[in-house]
Amino acid sequence: MSEIAQLLHCAAALSGCAGLLYAGVLFVVALVSVLAPTPERRKDARTTLTILVRRHQR
Repeated sequence: MSEIAQLLHCAAALSGCAGLLYAGVLFVVALVSVLAPTPERRKDARTTLTILVRRHQR
């Protein structure tokens, strides 16, 4: 396997892992925003979730 092909493979694997980690963080924050015991914590979790999924519009 050439070095470029190996580098691309590693980059793709790293990108996939980062995407899965990000999705996991979003899932946990979404759960906290629903299941937190106090309204203040639920509000904080919803605010964090909003920041994490914010899309820049032009």
